Amino acid sequence: MLSKAAGQAAHQTIRNRTSPSALRIATGTIATTSIVSATIYINTENGLGLKRELDFWSSVTPVVWDYWWNCFSSSPKVQLQKALQKINNYAVEQPPLSPQTEQDEKKERQILLDQLHERNAPKIYNVMIQLGGLYIKLGQVLSVTALPIPEKYREYFRTLQSNVPNHEDWVTVVKPTLERELGAPLEDIFESINEIPCGAASIGQAHKATLKCDDARGEVIVKVQYPNAKWQVPADIECVGQFLQLCVWFGLVDESASKLSYEEFARQFLSELDYTNEMKNLKAVYESSLDPNAPYMKQRVVLPQVFEELCTDQVITMSYLPGRKFEEETKRQLSLLGIDTKKSFRSIVKESSGNNVVNAERKDEVAISSPSQTLALSTKQPARMFKAKLTSIMRNVVSVDFLFSVVRFSRRIALLSQSATVKWIQLASSLSIVPVGWKTWADERQNDILQSMTLDWTEDAVHTLLDVHGYQILNQGLFNADPHPGNILVDFPTEAGKKATIGLIDYGQCKQLTPDERVKIARLILSIAEKES
Repeated sequence: MLSKAAGQAAHQTIRNRTSPSALRIATGTIATTSIVSATIYINTENGLGLKRELDFWSSVTPVVWDYWWNCFSSSPKVQLQKALQKINNYAVEQPPLSPQTEQDEKKERQILLDQLHERNAPKIYNVMIQLGGLYIKLGQVLSVTALPIPEKYREYFRTLQSNVPNHEDWVTVVKPTLERELGAPLEDIFESINEIPCGAASIGQAHKATLKCDDARGEVIVKVQYPNAKWQVPADIECVGQFLQLCVWFGLVDESASKLSYEEFARQFLSELDYTNEMKNLKAVYESSLDPNAPYMKQRVVLPQVFEELCTDQVITMSYLPGRKFEEETKRQLSLLGIDTKKSFRSIVKESSGNNVVNAERKDEVAISSPSQTLALSTKQPARMFKAKLTSIMRNVVSVDFLFSVVRFSRRIALLSQSATVKWIQLASSLSIVPVGWKTWADERQNDILQSMTLDWTEDAVHTLLDVHGYQILNQGLFNADPHPGNILVDFPTEAGKKATIGLIDYGQCKQLTPDERVKIARLILSIAEKES
């Protein structure tokens, strides 16, 4: 009897605990715990990275779907179109596809792809701008890569080279980060610091500042890493890897080649997060530039000096180098030559060189598919060989460099004559023998004197950069692996006759070569120069 009563009591207790009110309490507790846990997780670096990946895919998936639905053979829409085309061909008893028909189909497909690029390139660009970080850097790389990127995408990505729209807020992000990293209020370290960045990149931005009056080092650049970069970059690299795998699945890129490219891409951009390593690299290259036997001082090439006591894992402080970016100066030089610089350099070179000769050669190429064609071609060989030789000579004589040099020479003569006139009027004005209007005209064109002296600068600058980077690679074994035009500064002196100074900045991506690797590269360069097979 006792055990029976105890069992009934136990069953009653279980029923009481599983009453509707108890279930509601348990459900509420579980739900609250889940919400709190999710909230805590989403604010961790892993959670923020996951949210960023979801933002990326929610924006990119419609674009991927658009291409798949309209282009790929596995798409139901494309399969239905092919089926209807077969039925139509069968109904009208159309003959098998001819080469002309296949060519028309290729043209139609290219038109479709152009429409898709036109529609989706702005969307991908906006995703890069919205997410920022590594996607900005990726756009910059894709704008100049040799990979077959559609021109519409390349046009949008090209704007990211110098016009990065966003930067972090000074008051809420940058200033607190600097003060936390440097361990003191900014007013105790700097006489002044410009709140507007002089440059903004994918993982950080730079501010121009002046050290305290008692510090003889004067103007400096303070480069600060964004606090979120530590988790954003790995998350972005993961997204890029997933997207690349999707491209492999669609058959757009080769799997083995894309794997090697992705691994190098990930390794390089993860290295940019290491400001301590960047500081060490910059210091090593700067110290090597002080060697009088090195080409730096001979060629007026300078690097910023690092101030180690003002450097941390997220901050690098270095001396300020004046000058405009190499790309801006090159465009200014081309503008002086009357060349439209709104287009890309690739377009400028193509238009200047002219592809008519090459196209003519290609048109002369005939596929040999029968003995009769072989016989017909053999009778034309002397004429074709003569034509090929003539076009080769013409390409060497009338080259891009030749055309630019002719334009540059004529423009230089015009500027020199104008400069001589300016000098004469300025001299005559001191004797009060010329009208006031002439003096005003001469003062307005004073800059022509300096402009006329800089038209031959570009060729010298390219040789200088090749000399310096060759020294870094082959002599020192430590070189900048990202020497794009934005990392090269040009500073022209105010006095005529003096050579411009070239500044090299941003050593976030560096490569170290062993002596054996340097010897192999040197042998490769010599083999190419000597045209060895």
